[in-house]
Formats: sequence, structure tokens, C-alpha cells
Amino acid sequence: MKKILVSVVTALFSLNVSLAFADEPSAEALLHQMSRASQKLNYELSYILIKKNGIEPLLYRHAVEDGYSLAHLVYLSGPVREVIRRGDEVSYIEPGVEPFTIESNKMVAPVIPLLHGDMNQLSHYYDFVKIGRGREAGAACQVIRVVPKDGLRYSYILWIDERSHLPLRADLVDRDGEVLEQYRTISYSLSHKLAELMLSLNKAQLPHVLSLPENPVKKSFWNVGWVPNGFSSKELNRYRMAITDRLVESQIYTDGLFSFSVYVADSDNLSLKNQLIRQGRRTLQTVVKGKTEISVIGDIPPSTAKRIAQSVTFKQRSKTTPEESQP
Repeated sequence: MKKILVSVVTALFSLNVSLAFADEPSAEALLHQMSRASQKLNYELSYILIKKNGIEPLLYRHAVEDGYSLAHLVYLSGPVREVIRRGDEVSYIEPGVEPFTIESNKMVAPVIPLLHGDMNQLSHYYDFVKIGRGREAGAACQVIRVVPKDGLRYSYILWIDERSHLPLRADLVDRDGEVLEQYRTISYSLSHKLAELMLSLNKAQLPHVLSLPENPVKKSFWNVGWVPNGFSSKELNRYRMAITDRLVESQIYTDGLFSFSVYVADSDNLSLKNQLIRQGRRTLQTVVKGKTEISVIGDIPPSTAKRIAQSVTFKQRSKTTPEESQP
């Protein structure tokens, strides 16, 4: 009789545990909740960015009023630096540079990673794995790992607040498990009053949106033969270096989470032959092929950067030189 009772109790306990786990959202569902929360809520995050060479304290505010989104990032140490997003316009204010505004819905700034990520797109190239629970900024969190399916890029470990669904911590990790960067929230708050406070940004006298010239560069004499799946190229750029007067062509690639750029120019005495430099998340790989220097710079592992650089091939240059084709 005792054996039967123990078996029944054990079965009931196992069933309750299974049901409890079944009720918990998946890692991907948690990331979708995070994405919605970061876009819909009015909140303030005070956090630090920890790098190998120092710590940067930051304050990020976000508010939505009648479907209109506002965001404000402030660097809390050193000279005054700010980034302000009003709808689809982003203004940059920093010392030594004339303030400017560009048309974009994303800040190029140290915002907590994946705060506004497209999870549907990322799910094609990354696995989302729940690795437990943790605690950040005094709040209980679900801990999620965002791992590349191909092992050719870095991973993120995210701490997502169980109540607000906002990301409170993000660790950038390489394939050996080394932490390259950390974003750690010190304090945070949610309040409808933030919307009223941030509406004053609409009255701020900020520069008008820059009118960028159309890029006439449609094709070139070189081609990148390999990039990891999911990385798509942006427009091709051509410009002349101010100091060396060398003509350089470049192209940006991104998968929605990480990005890198490929630079191609004629080699000279200053060219770095087969040079690899890595500083934190940033890798610089330079390869010289014949009379051409290829550089890959971005947030990717050194081995990936090297493979990309070595995949670059060249076509026979036309009689019209790059200089002649410039406007």
C-alpha cells in the first residue's frame, strides 16, 4: 500500500513539474516579449558598458505617445554627448563635431543589444536557448543565450526582467566563452510621466535632416566571395583618404545583430600585410593580394574576418578608372 501511495505522489509531483515547465514561455517567446516591451513601454535604463579598457555609464530613455516614438541616450561621464531619436530622425551631439541629424529609426550608439532586434529575422541564423534564471538590478530575470547556428559569429547572453520584459543585462561572448563586453543595468523605472517629460524633445532646436547625395557607385572591380549566411550588403561607397590621397572602396554587411565592413584600395608602402588586430569585439584583418590591399573591420571573430578577406576576388579593371567615374 505504501509503495502504491509513493508511486501516486511521485507521479503527481512529476505531472505538476511538467505542467509548470509547459506553462513557461520558450526562449524565442521571451525575446519577442522583450522586443515588444522595448518598443511599447515608457521606461528609463541606467546602465554601464564594461569593456576591456574601461567603463562607460549611460542613461537611456524611451517613450511612446500616440504611436510616436522618442528615445534619448546620454553619456554620463566626460564631455556632453547625446543621441536623440524623434520618430525616424536621429540627432547626434558630441564635442568637436557639428551636431547633425540623419533619417533613420536606429541609433548608432551603445544601446543595450537586441533592445530593438528583429527576432523573426535573427531566428534564421541564431538559436535561442534558455539557460536558467538570474537577478539583475534587484529584479528576477530569465537568462537567454543567443547562439549563432554556424559558430562563425559571437553570442549574447541576455538577462530579461520577468515583470517588464526589458533586457537588464547583455554579455557579448566569443566562442571560447570569454566575455568581450557587458551591458549591466544599475537601476530602471517604468512611468507614463516619461512620455510627458520626453515630449519636450520635440521642441528642442536640433539640426535639420542631412540631405545625403545619391551614391552613384553601382559596381566595382572586386567581389566578396563568401560571408556567413544572413549577412547582406549595403550600398557601395567610394572616397579618397584625406592624408594619403588613396582611393578607397568600402561596403557594409550586417545580419541585423552584427556588422562588418570590407575596404579595398591599391596597396602602398604603408599597407599592413596579413595583419590581424583584435580589440574587444572589434577585429581588423588586412590581406594584400597582388597590388591590392583588403581590410575587413567589424564585430566578428578573427577567423571569420580572415576568411572573408581571403574570399575577395578581382575582375579585370575597365579602361575607365575609379577616379574618372567619380562625380
